[in-house]
Amino acid sequence: MGATSGLEGKAIVVTGGGRGVGAACAAELARLGARVVVNDVDAAAAKRVAAGIEAAGGQAVAQPGDVSSRADAAALVGRCVDEYGRIDGLFNNAALMAVGDLGEYDEQAFRDLLDVNVVGVANCAAEAIGPMYRQGSGAILNVTSGAHLGLRHMSLYAATKGAVASLTYAWAAEAAGTGVRVNALSPFARGHMTRMTDDYLIAHGHADAPFAAPPPESNAPVVAYLLSDRAAGVHGQVVRIDGTRLSLMAHPAIIAPILDRPAWTADDVDRAFRELLGARQAPVGIAYTEPATTERVPPVPFD
Repeated sequence: MGATSGLEGKAIVVTGGGRGVGAACAAELARLGARVVVNDVDAAAAKRVAAGIEAAGGQAVAQPGDVSSRADAAALVGRCVDEYGRIDGLFNNAALMAVGDLGEYDEQAFRDLLDVNVVGVANCAAEAIGPMYRQGSGAILNVTSGAHLGLRHMSLYAATKGAVASLTYAWAAEAAGTGVRVNALSPFARGHMTRMTDDYLIAHGHADAPFAAPPPESNAPVVAYLLSDRAAGVHGQVVRIDGTRLSLMAHPAIIAPILDRPAWTADDVDRAFRELLGARQAPVGIAYTEPATTERVPPVPFD
């Protein structure tokens, strides 16, 4: 274990820890000295990962449960506090995946996604934030996705991950100055989600399948850093890791200039787009941008 990992003795909950990114990150957190509670809706998988950590000399317990249930989320955080006396970190990783175009919309599938990917994230964070506030420290790391920037065939999944990003921004604002940090991770890894996507694309004749995805373990160092004391200055950010590429994702922002006039008509709006706003439209799909600013930009008169 590294003496300067910033994770020694930390008590961390990992949701969706039974496989993939969750399992890889639970193992890495434990290797670096954290005490881990492994959660998964698949009880056998959670127990298997916890047992593997223990066999490797780390500390871990399994707490199976469905994060979409507030009671299960409360039991999960309660298990961490009962077992280790505190909760220092929450890796809010549990999620479901769906692939398909709008014409293939499945209402029940969307409700299932919302229950786990959004309600589940909120349930676990809501249970963790109280103990963290009381101890004056802690780190919540949600999991979003680059898909929320706009990716074909993934609108339902992307919508839930966009919601997670928005929750992250708002919770970070709420937690400012409390000692609790809230960030999000946009990971990428080979696993059941990429297999679902590959199967869909292949079945629909797309030549760009299968995806070339890195192993789940490639995400673990970033998760370990963001949950550690070494990331004390990182708050309210979405961090992207894509194999060998590390970056920050931009927050939503209002694009300057802001045009102002006493009243707007449809003709005025048409002229604004023809003369100025049309050229400032954001591109459709995943894009790259320079850092934005929080400085208030005064409106520009549009006569």
